[in-house]
Amino acid sequence: MKKVLVTGFQPFGGEPMNPAWEAVRALPDVIAGAEVVKAEVPVVFGAGFAAVEEKIDECSPDLVLCIGQAGGRAKLSPEFVGINCADARIPDNDGNQPLAERIVEDGPDAYFSSLPVRAMAKAMNEAGIPAEVSFTAGTYVCNDMLYRLMHCLATKHPAVAGGFMHVPFAPVQATRLPSATPSMSLADMTAGIQLALEVALAGKEDTSASMGATH
Repeated sequence: MKKVLVTGFQPFGGEPMNPAWEAVRALPDVIAGAEVVKAEVPVVFGAGFAAVEEKIDECSPDLVLCIGQAGGRAKLSPEFVGINCADARIPDNDGNQPLAERIVEDGPDAYFSSLPVRAMAKAMNEAGIPAEVSFTAGTYVCNDMLYRLMHCLATKHPAVAGGFMHVPFAPVQATRLPSATPSMSLADMTAGIQLALEVALAGKEDTSASMGATH
């Protein structure tokens, strides 16, 4: 049986919950015939991925998908690329606030996800769950996670596929935010992540339609 590792971040930035982990914890234990291993990880530069790497060594997954919150986005966003830059607008949960620092000093400037992100987004949209490919994971802990994950897989586990996906605010968070703040139900997030994993396990990318930006 194949095995997938799916991780979600702890709350951060003063929020009482993080929909990334709440959606991940609700996933079924088996998806498309693959065992699903779930883990909650800290919102801390470096330490967040250290927790993921420990789980990789422990369970030897065939695929890794890390989930994080991107407040302000309206859609589930499989990330296309992680960049070798940490530049934090706010401190992480341990008080770290790197500014214009390289994540891996001698690492490449960027790593691309090895998941079929276009096919994942297309499948979610076709199922009625808003999704789009994102071409920037930011420069906070989510990007740090994506870059470190892909660096680890490239240098230590080349047969393992991996990537990152952002989720919006949950409605309970949006109740305290400005009226135009987008949100998505945890049920839709979980359904979207499950569908994205089914597509990722199939491993076929879809380049029939552009999902690029206009800027």
